[in-house]
Order: sequence, then structure tokens, then C-alpha cells
Amino acid sequence: MPASGAVTRSTLRQQIADALRDEVLAGRLQPGEIFTVKQIAEGYGVSATPVREALVEMSAQGLLDSDQHKGFRVHQFSVDDYCSMVEARSLIIDGIFRRLTLRGVAGEALLSVRRRAEEAGQAARTGSLEILIGYDLRFWRELGALTGNRYISDFLHRLRVQCWVFAVPYLRGHAELADALWQGHEELVDAVTSGDGEQAHAVIDAYNAHAVRWAEQLRATAPPPGGDSPSGGDSPSDGDRTTDEDAR
Repeated sequence: MPASGAVTRSTLRQQIADALRDEVLAGRLQPGEIFTVKQIAEGYGVSATPVREALVEMSAQGLLDSDQHKGFRVHQFSVDDYCSMVEARSLIIDGIFRRLTLRGVAGEALLSVRRRAEEAGQAARTGSLEILIGYDLRFWRELGALTGNRYISDFLHRLRVQCWVFAVPYLRGHAELADALWQGHEELVDAVTSGDGEQAHAVIDAYNAHAVRWAEQLRATAPPPGGDSPSGGDSPSDGDRTTDEDAR
């Protein structure tokens, strides 16, 4: 029936979009890299229609740029973009904690969030970047969902995906990766569980400050994927690159 076909195509579109987003987050599709609908369709063994729909959806999320004559390319966020995203997500997270403080959170509602926090913390401590990204995104989505407002949760999720897309190319191959990854998920859940709003805000404030410091180091020292310096200057040698500030 037509309805069944529409659901199948919609599901396939989402599966393709999710798979491509994972490719970007894993660094296998690099910022600025160009690809066509035909290439993706052939790679996944599907028709062009759900692929085109998936790519359009990802473009609407700010992850891809469309080039009418060449195809699509992974969007390359600048350091300024990243700093603006950190500021935006800090405002959203502040709103989340204000809302949770007013409503209160039952202990059982935090069980799943705590599991995600533990898994994310373990991945961060071992420098398992791809594993961390998956658990980190789930952690924040579930924490945001506790507000009962899916628009808040969805917007925060979009910002976090974009932050990771910016950070991944710099973090891959990092000599001291575990030192560069935020490991405060469990500390944050502890603060929320105990209803300690001040401690929760302190954890987030420190997290955001580290992220901005890391970005400013990138602005001064590290060239973006593709070569040009974020600040427009000359690219430094490998020995000049940023080392161990908390990222994302």
C-alpha cells in the first residue's frame, strides 16, 4: 500500500542520515569533503531518492552544505562558530537546570541518565572517542528530556552534534586524548541527583570554560582540517599544536 511505502522510505532516509552523521562524527567524512547522491546511493546499495532526502535533512541541520553543481560537502565550522555554539548550549543547559530545580527529579528518572554518564565517563578516561560521542549524545538527550519539553532536548542535541563535528578532526590522533576529553558526566549527575543546583552549575561552568580555552588555543595554533589556520595566519608545526585542554 502507498502508506506502507512512505513509512519504509522515511525509515530508510533516517537510517541513511544517521549512518552518514556517524561517518562525520567518526571523522571518516572530513570537513570540506565533497560527495554526490550517486556515490552515497551506490555505497549503501539504495536508490537515490532516500539518499537525497537524507542529505537535504542533514543540510537543514547545518551538517552539510549543498553545491548545486558538485553535490554536498561536510560543513566546516570555524572556531568562532564553535564558541558561539558553546555559548548557546550553555544557555540551554542553564535553562534545563533551572527547570529541573523547579520541578525536581525523581531518583528513578535519573537511573538511565546515570548509566549513560558512567559509560561516557569510562570512554573518556580510556580515550575511546567514537564510543564517548555516542554515549555523550545519549546522556545529554536523556538529561534534556527530563524537562518534558522535546524542543529543548532536540535543540540541545543538534548543538552537541555540531560541536562534535567541529571537534572530532582536531581530537583524532591527539597524543593525550584522554586528557583532552571532558569526564564530568558522573559528577554532573551526582549534583542533579542531590538537588545541588550550585554544584551542577559549577560543573557546567568549568566545562564551558575549558571548551572555550581549548577553542582559543586552536585559534592561535592549530590549522583546521584542510589546511588554513582558523585565525587566518600561517599553519604551525606539529610541535606547536594544542595539547590537553578539555574539548567539546
